[in-house]
Amino acid sequence: MPALLRRILLAAPTQSGGEDEDEPNAPPGHQIRDDKVAQVTGSTVETTEATKDAGDNLKEKMMEQLKKLPIPVWASITIAIVAILLLLCIVYCCFKRICAKKKKKDQKKGLKGAVDLKALDTEELAENMEDNEDAESKKSEVNLGKLQFTIDYDFQKQELTIGVVQATELPGMDMSGTSDPYVKVYLMPEKKKKFETKVHRKTLNPVFNESFVFKGLPYSDITSKTLTFSIYDFDRFSRHDQIGEVSIPLNSIDLGRTIDEWRDVTPPAGDKEGEKLGDVCFSLRYVPTAGKLTIVILEAKNLKKMDVGGLSDPYVKLSLMLNGKRIKKKKTSIKKCTLNPYYNESFTFEVPFEQIQKVQLVVCVVDYDRIGTSEPIGKAVLGCNATGTELRHWSDMLASPRRPIAQWHVLKDPEDGKPS
Repeated sequence: MPALLRRILLAAPTQSGGEDEDEPNAPPGHQIRDDKVAQVTGSTVETTEATKDAGDNLKEKMMEQLKKLPIPVWASITIAIVAILLLLCIVYCCFKRICAKKKKKDQKKGLKGAVDLKALDTEELAENMEDNEDAESKKSEVNLGKLQFTIDYDFQKQELTIGVVQATELPGMDMSGTSDPYVKVYLMPEKKKKFETKVHRKTLNPVFNESFVFKGLPYSDITSKTLTFSIYDFDRFSRHDQIGEVSIPLNSIDLGRTIDEWRDVTPPAGDKEGEKLGDVCFSLRYVPTAGKLTIVILEAKNLKKMDVGGLSDPYVKLSLMLNGKRIKKKKTSIKKCTLNPYYNESFTFEVPFEQIQKVQLVVCVVDYDRIGTSEPIGKAVLGCNATGTELRHWSDMLASPRRPIAQWHVLKDPEDGKPS
């Protein structure tokens, strides 16, 4: 018995110790896994710490390099930010441009695919072509407007009274889409006696209400003449453009009654070369206090050919007239062998203020001839008793004292019955 108890007591601590030492006696697989996890965790921690150390070292090096630069640190940072922003802007612009090109290509593709030529009907195409031709032919017939006028002949006085009432739907000749129309009235074929209406500014429907009288016209002579209304667009600095005309043969109407009619304005018949005398441009300036009239002859163009070689030797002669008598005269230099002379020569006349409304200025272009007598090409007569563009130029000069007023003038026949 004692021996048996002794064995039991000796065996008890060994079992209890075996139960307490379960972990050391665990299976070998579990122990290997725990060792691997521990190694991975340790290496991760070491890697993170190494990365942090490397980043800190890089920052320290960058700061040291920035401190070595001759500019402050904040300035370097600002420059870096601006550079980044510029780079972003360039990238954005390039991206936008590429997108725009793609859109254009897509639009072109859409347009190319929008029309299916095979699906079109040939009959419809032919009809459309005919319609287009009709439209073009209608466009070629330009509407130049209409003119209202009156004609009244007095058999006893042998006077023909012409009234220019109004015009409508005239075409726009200026850049603004309007015109500055006026009307010239004359009898063909002589075309010597002319009348002009006033200029109406910036309108396509001018109302004139002006009358003109042709005197000394026997009935036997009047039937061989043609009454012509020529409508012009006024232009101060260039040749006046003719809008159109209305011609009435006087033998085709009843002169025994007063005629009041509307007529369509027709395209102007081309002027004959022999009737073109040319144009002259000059400026007028009057100073009332000093009593000085200054004329600057600028240039002339498209002068009539006077010499055998098809050219001329033009100069300009200025005559100041008072009560039909020439009181002063001046002339420019002679320009050899040209139909478009340029002068830019200035002349001054002393004209007291009380005489400025009584004098006339005659500007005559003359062809110089060394052997024979010099022959006048054409002239323009200005003054308070003048008409048309000459009267307007003179009036503008008086209305704007001390300021030069330049204008082009169409040369008229030097044998027009006016003083020269």
